Amino acid sequence: MQRLVKLVFIVTLTFLFEPLHLLAASPPKAPTTAGGFSLNSPIENYPIENYANYLNEVIVTNLDGFRKGFITYGTCRNPGKILRIKLKYNDRSFKFFQELLKRYKNEFGAKPKFSGDQFGNVKSWKWSFTDANDQRVTLVLQHNLKDSDESVGNMIKLSLPDLMDEERLCFNERHRSKSTTNTNQSKNGAKPDWQVLIPN
Repeated sequence: MQRLVKLVFIVTLTFLFEPLHLLAASPPKAPTTAGGFSLNSPIENYPIENYANYLNEVIVTNLDGFRKGFITYGTCRNPGKILRIKLKYNDRSFKFFQELLKRYKNEFGAKPKFSGDQFGNVKSWKWSFTDANDQRVTLVLQHNLKDSDESVGNMIKLSLPDLMDEERLCFNERHRSKSTTNTNQSKNGAKPDWQVLIPN
């Protein structure tokens, strides 16, 4: 009789705690909101001021030898002036990249600076020049087939870094008063609101 009572007691406990176990093992809910903004919601729902960035970019297609191009131009100190050209080659293979690198070295110098990542996922070589206007010019040849955060395939980047810096400084100067006000307001807050700071 005692054995039967123990058995009934164990079975009862199993049924009582089994739902809790299943609940604890369930995956966490996917977050959809961060900083007061919710994914898949209309931007018009939020009372925000729209400031254009200090650089604008347009996409071009139908280029000989290239899949796509990204042309970046200034909006502040150098409005409308092209400051960076990024072009993706049609051929994405590493073999084509090796041939490009060989020809680039013959044309622009045999000792470029390696600017890829330490894991070898992105192979990137950088040349630096000074143009006729005494402005720095950088040329980057990049190959990537692994890192999804980078542009996949072979790509060239031709930039005027000093003028791009000028654009950023000009933009910051224009909107400094606004950002200073927001910074002071955040510093004056007593304790962080974790419900706002952590996506939910």
